[in-house]
Amino acid sequence: MTKACEIAREPGLRYGKTKSTGVPMVRILAILSLMLGLAACTDATSDLSRPVEPLGDFKMGHAIVVAPNLNMVGISKEASSEEWVTAVDRAVETRFRRYDGGKFYHLGISLEEYSLAVPVPLVPSKSGLSLRVTVWDDAAKAKMNEETHVVRVVQVLPSYGMTREQQIASLAEEAALWIEKWLRERMEEDGWFATAGSATVASAAPAPAAAPVAQPEG
Repeated sequence: MTKACEIAREPGLRYGKTKSTGVPMVRILAILSLMLGLAACTDATSDLSRPVEPLGDFKMGHAIVVAPNLNMVGISKEASSEEWVTAVDRAVETRFRRYDGGKFYHLGISLEEYSLAVPVPLVPSKSGLSLRVTVWDDAAKAKMNEETHVVRVVQVLPSYGMTREQQIASLAEEAALWIEKWLRERMEEDGWFATAGSATVASAAPAPAAAPVAQPEG
């Protein structure tokens, strides 16, 4: 699954100066690119301010994020594995700690590939993040998905205005959103998180056991 923060651009624009103000068209395009890009890329967290829609009996026990084989691909700014693990862990914790179901589940997340856009004047650039997810049922002591689920996020970003750190945070937040969407699909199609006791409050849930560390593919 991928989603792009698209940037609208007027067709047929010509570079130069405006007749009325003398402001360079390059500067106008840069400002528009920044405004449009930042507005579009807030979608990944906009739902966090709304009332929480229950995720069955899901309550997150542990979220283990690892990056032993993280690769940078294409022309990209560099970022350390620690930076990525911190950003994804923060996004996952923010999104999934909201749920107070009656059973503990653990998320194992292995970060695989990334690319951080290198700004090119007047040209929108692409950033991306690829990761694998495994869900563990704490009570059953077993994986819920035999094959790791792959999440790939691609964002088309403005040429100006987003720092390296902002790109990392934006990709991490959108990856967390796509993980939630996948969990909801599995709940609807495969009956995940739909056992009795889904209305149990968090205080009634047993303490989670230690979660296995996510194992990267290959």
